[in-house]
Amino acid sequence: TINRVKINADEPLKPQPVEEPHPMDRAAAKNAWHDFTRIFGFVVAVIVGAWAINTFIFQSFDVVGPSMEPTLEGQNGSDRVLVNRLPVTFARLQGKPYVPKRGDIIVFKSTALTSTGQPEYVVKRVTGLPGERMVVKDCHLYVHNQEHPEGFDPYPTFKNLAPNDKEVNLCVAGEGTDITVPQGEIFVDGDHRYGNYSTDSRNGGGRPSLGTIPFENIVGPVGVRLWPVNKIKLF
Repeated sequence: TINRVKINADEPLKPQPVEEPHPMDRAAAKNAWHDFTRIFGFVVAVIVGAWAINTFIFQSFDVVGPSMEPTLEGQNGSDRVLVNRLPVTFARLQGKPYVPKRGDIIVFKSTALTSTGQPEYVVKRVTGLPGERMVVKDCHLYVHNQEHPEGFDPYPTFKNLAPNDKEVNLCVAGEGTDITVPQGEIFVDGDHRYGNYSTDSRNGGGRPSLGTIPFENIVGPVGVRLWPVNKIKLF
């Protein structure tokens, strides 16, 4: 059976309109594209922001190993520290090297003990500045400079040592260390300076040594211990 449609012969046929996308469909597609670009822009901003913060402002590190005990714990529930990058950033913007102060705890890059040649991050304390002679003798570290040609022990002047520091550090190891710090470099050692717990700038007694550290290798000073929460501390 064929369905027949009656046609009024007295009136001309009217063309049917061509189907077109509804204007709301184009608007929805445009909104979807805007949503995608906003999300993409947000992700890019987060990535760039995180990179900028780590490079120029703050950077966090986990302490590994016993070399900075008892000031920083690196074995049982390792401490996490936040390094202040701002002093290094400001110095470089002025075209100058960043020079830490004696007693600062710093993080720096070193390739001295790596087999791959890739730098590793190391945390130590600054005890010697450019031009100073560093000597370990009779269980003490002595700094010889223009103000103290006879030498002085810097550790009693440090205010951010752990309360039990003297109980742990009965002697400074590395007897025979005798180094004059080159210009543009610093002398560092670990707070766990008794025994062979810290590899640093000391080289006496056949110790493995990192040598003195160039300014350009310094990441920045440790500003705060973030973890564990019951040991949060400003340095």
